[in-house]
Amino acid sequence: MRMSSPTLLILAAGMGSRYGGLKQMDPMGPNGETVLDYSVFDAIRAGFKRVIFIIRKDFAESFQASVGSRFAGKIDVEYAYQSLDDLPMGFTVPEGRTKPWGTTHAIRSARQLVKGPFAVINADDFYGSDSYQRAVDFLQHTLTDDGLEHYAMVGYELLKTLSDHGDVNRGICRSDACGYLASVEEVVKIQREEGGIIYGDYLNGERHEVPTDSLVSMNFWVFQASFLSRIEEEFTQFLQQRGHEEKSECYIPTVVDSLIRNRKADCAVLPTNSSWFGVTYPEDKPHVVANIQRLIDAGEYPSSI
Repeated sequence: MRMSSPTLLILAAGMGSRYGGLKQMDPMGPNGETVLDYSVFDAIRAGFKRVIFIIRKDFAESFQASVGSRFAGKIDVEYAYQSLDDLPMGFTVPEGRTKPWGTTHAIRSARQLVKGPFAVINADDFYGSDSYQRAVDFLQHTLTDDGLEHYAMVGYELLKTLSDHGDVNRGICRSDACGYLASVEEVVKIQREEGGIIYGDYLNGERHEVPTDSLVSMNFWVFQASFLSRIEEEFTQFLQQRGHEEKSECYIPTVVDSLIRNRKADCAVLPTNSSWFGVTYPEDKPHVVANIQRLIDAGEYPSSI
């Protein structure tokens, strides 16, 4: 059966608190291109036909005018709005809660728009053209009639994804001998400390050393549409257990890990020769600008997209 054209979900609801502004709109390319411009450019040439930007309504007008309008006539563009009070029936926002519920909650906000296979990326991360092609190839060649749901993620080495200017959050992954995820765990506040050793805070409240060669998720995921039903189940369970906490978040890696452990899904780790780079802090920008120019000089991207 022929695969329907995949959709790209772009998580762009964050204001970039550590960065200090809407980094999704910050020019990085030689002609004012944003990282988002390159992401959509790569997605189009890999075969994606539709993009859904997940944003917040309070900056929707500005975002659509300065970012979304760039892609008119190139790819179908739609918007989903992540809202704090968009919760399953029976749940309400606890007193004192001001921030949304994490990346799983963000994907859930597009549940009325997604009808087929889709990929998910961060708005402020540069993943490289090969990653998008690997995602489409996976969807085209994945069997779905063996009782499992089949997902995929693009993985990167932890050491290559750190910032020199502050801590980062990463999904730390373990793979089996066949190249499938065995487990994935969200770890926050990862950074180098004395002696170059890397430490991070695990969600159980403990702080541990993280091996430098750990495989990490940079939130480039590939899913079937049925994942949205799984999200509803897992997010509801999360709210039952931790919804009362003022700052708790439900992360995509946590949901995927749960589905793997309960033998409802498997998740392939897609190898890629693309380089990842991102802008967590303002000081990261020169590095991103220089890397984009290097790729242009190498002929991987035109000087103007």
